[in-house]
Amino acid sequence: MIKSYNSVYNENSWYGFLKAFFTPSLRPALKKCAKLIFFNFFLRQYHAVFFAGRIPVNKVDHPLDEKLPFVPSWITIYIDFVHYWLRMLSFFLRNYKRKAHIPVYDFFISMGKLYAYAARVYRLNLSTTKRPFYIGLPGFILIQIFDPHLMCIPSLHVMVAIHTYTMFANIAKVLGEEDKLKEQILEMKQGALAICHAILYIKQHSVNCIPASLYTMTCYRSDLFPPEEAREFTEQLFSCPPSSSLSFNRRIHPSAAPLTFIPDADKQEIKTHILNLYNLFMVKKETSQFWYDPLLEFLKGLPRQ
Repeated sequence: MIKSYNSVYNENSWYGFLKAFFTPSLRPALKKCAKLIFFNFFLRQYHAVFFAGRIPVNKVDHPLDEKLPFVPSWITIYIDFVHYWLRMLSFFLRNYKRKAHIPVYDFFISMGKLYAYAARVYRLNLSTTKRPFYIGLPGFILIQIFDPHLMCIPSLHVMVAIHTYTMFANIAKVLGEEDKLKEQILEMKQGALAICHAILYIKQHSVNCIPASLYTMTCYRSDLFPPEEAREFTEQLFSCPPSSSLSFNRRIHPSAAPLTFIPDADKQEIKTHILNLYNLFMVKKETSQFWYDPLLEFLKGLPRQ
């Protein structure tokens, strides 16, 4: 009898973290991942705050941002992105036990490297956007206190979301469970799309941040996120997700406004901009010395803070 699995969103994210911490074979990967995240996100940003002026900061806002409403309720999805990938690890560790140890180990290593990869841009050029000062919900208070808001391009929220859903599908394939976990693979992709919507709806990022992040992920893992997948992902933005028997919509969108409040013409204009900018980065990459040169060139053409 084939065992059926529930929604990944039913998992407790702390299970995956604690299981990895107390498993000797997984603990080194978890510690390395945490170290790289702390150094390349928190330490680099606060160093830039305390030593302002050493690294240029450019404003990456775009006029299309004004066509997206500010919807505070999406903060719950925005701040869920760490739990999003930890729940994935909980799912595999709980359901596949020791069989999942090697894929989970590899995921921790790859997640840490992802932060270091994005930092190749941050160490040379920081970026920010105009965000409203809003503290009507607790999540916004955390953002205002702990996020200096200097690492918009590429967006780690987008990168982490994409890496998680593509790695979920890859791990399922490695375990020979791809067919059995079709619903969960779909669910994880819906979660990644929701996180991309959230960064725009709470005004933490610009529409410019998404193509930069998609481009970075293609450079980072073209085997998991090739241009075809990046373009398909873009096309699915601002669309109602396909029906699923799992609980994604009920658990992650309890207070979020529906996706239909943006006029279709505006949705298409934004998606066209994202796709065009992504394609431009890909073209420029062909004649660049380093993968991040197109992003630095783009940033240098924008206003300084």
